[in-house]
Amino acid sequence: MQKINKYSKKDIKDFYDIIIIGSGISGLSCAALLAMEGKSVLVLEKHFKAGGYTHTFNRKKYEWDVGIHYIGGVHNKKTFIRKLFDKITNNNLEWNKMSSNYDRMIFPDKSYDFISPKDQFIDSLKSSFPLETQAIDNYMVILDDIKKASSKYFTTKALSGMPEFFLYKYLSRDFFKYSDKTTYEVLSSITSNEKLIGVLTGQWGDYGLTPKKSSFAIHSMIANHYMDGANYPIGGSRMISENIVPLIKENGGEIFINSGVDKISIKNNKVNGVILENGDKINSKLVISSAGVENTINKFLKDDKNHNQYKANLNKVEASGSYVCLYIGFDQTADVLGINDTNLWIYPGYDHDENLNNFINKNTNELPLLYLSFASSKDPSWQKNHPGTATMEAITLSSFDYYKKWKNNEWKNRGADYEQYKEEISQKIIKMIYKHVPNLKDKITFYELSTPLSTRDLANYSTGELYGINHTPSRFRQKWLKPKTTIKGLYLTGQDILTAGVAGALSAGALTASVILKKNLFKNI
Repeated sequence: MQKINKYSKKDIKDFYDIIIIGSGISGLSCAALLAMEGKSVLVLEKHFKAGGYTHTFNRKKYEWDVGIHYIGGVHNKKTFIRKLFDKITNNNLEWNKMSSNYDRMIFPDKSYDFISPKDQFIDSLKSSFPLETQAIDNYMVILDDIKKASSKYFTTKALSGMPEFFLYKYLSRDFFKYSDKTTYEVLSSITSNEKLIGVLTGQWGDYGLTPKKSSFAIHSMIANHYMDGANYPIGGSRMISENIVPLIKENGGEIFINSGVDKISIKNNKVNGVILENGDKINSKLVISSAGVENTINKFLKDDKNHNQYKANLNKVEASGSYVCLYIGFDQTADVLGINDTNLWIYPGYDHDENLNNFINKNTNELPLLYLSFASSKDPSWQKNHPGTATMEAITLSSFDYYKKWKNNEWKNRGADYEQYKEEISQKIIKMIYKHVPNLKDKITFYELSTPLSTRDLANYSTGELYGINHTPSRFRQKWLKPKTTIKGLYLTGQDILTAGVAGALSAGALTASVILKKNLFKNI
């Protein structure tokens, strides 16, 4: 692993072509592509680790991912995502293809397996819903249609000025036919079978919005993303950043941790660098924010008085929801425990909106979903790196509001009542795990709960949101969610300008680099 240095003023150059705020996958991919094109690039990361949601953490002899649980399509070397990963890691990032049964949807009366490739996914669905074969065929046609429409729509993100004026409507109209509708609206137009709809939307946790609130566009992108199978990085998700950072440095780029940005420096409507939280000024021609639009506008532009109209755009979008994650360790191997690499999605009923509403309104004690992921079963190098152990992550919905009473307390020092509250949630999750995976009963040897406060402090999202801004129908109508801003020299990247997830954020990095370089890197890659 190549060491990433903490920030020190003596190591900083007088001037950079580009400063990138944040070292998540979008920031790193953007930095790598720009550095390879000869730009002097500086990446600044507030956290004490690089990688954003691709980094990992350790407790005792265990290691867990903080955000990566599976990635679709990268086993196919011809896909854009795989080619982009290969390019920015010098082909050093290795992937393990998960078993064909990548997801299992568990309902009170029955379980349903999502199986790759696509033809087996279809056969499995039709076997479970023999009277819905036409609806399933129609669903697959719609997924193909919006996939084609999406590529044209995302092309508009690179446009500005006259090209945008003349081409935007034409390139986006087919996409809006689907994105303007909720997931439930589209699915209920092809079937009245609520169980089938519940199963098809079983991955809603991957984008954070229930069927009656989410745009069908994001549902279709996630469904298509995994249709040919899922993968996991060998060595864990930290291998993503650990293989991108060397390439950035080899091409003259620099990256520093513990270097929080306070604000973007602007003079005469033009960016001229950033000012760090310690007061240091670093000069640059351009600044790219990969820290999310909320952070960019509310934090980095807080002193800017000249772009209130642009900043008001933030009122047109909403923050995504919060989650809690229970990180669990075992002192036995996955083989001994009898766990495999299939992700489990556990639901109290088929109506996901009702499940969530009942939970929020405290009409039930049942969790609206519980997602279980087994990294130690997905990584073939696990036993070499962590012999005799296994881990899992158990994730469910939460709300920042539940934790407001502790919001001003420091990380790891929030008091006994906070720890007690976490313990109650942990035990509730463990009880569900034992119910649905009985072979794990009494085998847990370590656990630790991460809350929205942890996300706020470590990922720098103000309300602990996991997916940036929500993927509602109106979100996809926001023309301003693109790399180029109205402030000269300020650009955006990350999941907020495209879509949630590693693939969306990774592609956003390539999109922003393309706009800055005025070169179609997608075509080149």
